[in-house]
Amino acid sequence: MPFRLFDAPLAEPSQFVGFAGNIIDRQSEDRTDDSVEKALADPATRLLLMGGGRILLRFNGDGSAAGYFGLSDMRELGVDLANAVLLGTAPEGPVVAMPAATEAEALPEAIKAVDYRSVYMQGLLDPEALGALAQGASLLAWHANHRFCGKCGQPTQMRAGGYKRLCTACGTEHFPRTDPVAIMLAVSRDRCILGRGRHFAPGMYSALAGFIEPGETIENAVRRETLEESGIRLGRVVYHASQPWPFPYSLMIGCFGEALNEDIEADLAELEDCRWFERAEVLTMLGRTHPTLFTPPPGAIAHHLIRAWAESA
Repeated sequence: MPFRLFDAPLAEPSQFVGFAGNIIDRQSEDRTDDSVEKALADPATRLLLMGGGRILLRFNGDGSAAGYFGLSDMRELGVDLANAVLLGTAPEGPVVAMPAATEAEALPEAIKAVDYRSVYMQGLLDPEALGALAQGASLLAWHANHRFCGKCGQPTQMRAGGYKRLCTACGTEHFPRTDPVAIMLAVSRDRCILGRGRHFAPGMYSALAGFIEPGETIENAVRRETLEESGIRLGRVVYHASQPWPFPYSLMIGCFGEALNEDIEADLAELEDCRWFERAEVLTMLGRTHPTLFTPPPGAIAHHLIRAWAESA
């Protein structure tokens, strides 16, 4: 039988991580400088309202939450129209993200400002809305951090509906960035390496991770970060899945690495702990039946890396 590049026994793993359910048509080739104004003239447009790492949610009597607002809500919620960005078009119509006041005293009773991580951890939004949140949060954070030209230092102006900033002083164009992060699980036949960051919840262990540096391949970043954090040298590296991560605008790139040695030399300036885990113990951590330890929640790409390996035997 001839080799077929795209044959795969399972659905694409990246479909099942948090923040990956975005179905918005970004229309990246058709954006104009008045894209936001045109969207705000369309009564079908829906708004995502954010600020300070939090998103406004409208809570219903049954405890469910809605993340989208209508154009009629803008006046009441103190939005910042000048910094609105067009995310694109969903089946229901255009979607615009914009900064808004998130102080509790400024909000109506049924509306609360919830931090992005809690929205994701508590499952307050459906996968499609959570994916739109990631897009909007990343774009708004990038604009907030790039108000001045990195070349001449003068103020920049938003263009292309939020997908470009232009320095009118020197003419330099600036485009939204995504920071690539390698997250990797070093494995042998029946063991894997997990570590603990100092900010982790008590008892949680996860895959190792680190930023990919300029001029570095994904595979070499996986090898370098694993060696730096654990002292483990890796041979083969294979890609598994990716995850948008709006903290503030990263892309997590998940990989497996083949461990070539067993002696761990953990970087305890970076990690609180790092050690080998047997497959059976990892399965109890995934199932939350371990007496003291657990893995990241199911929406996290680390969870999917760990589970894919643990259940592969």
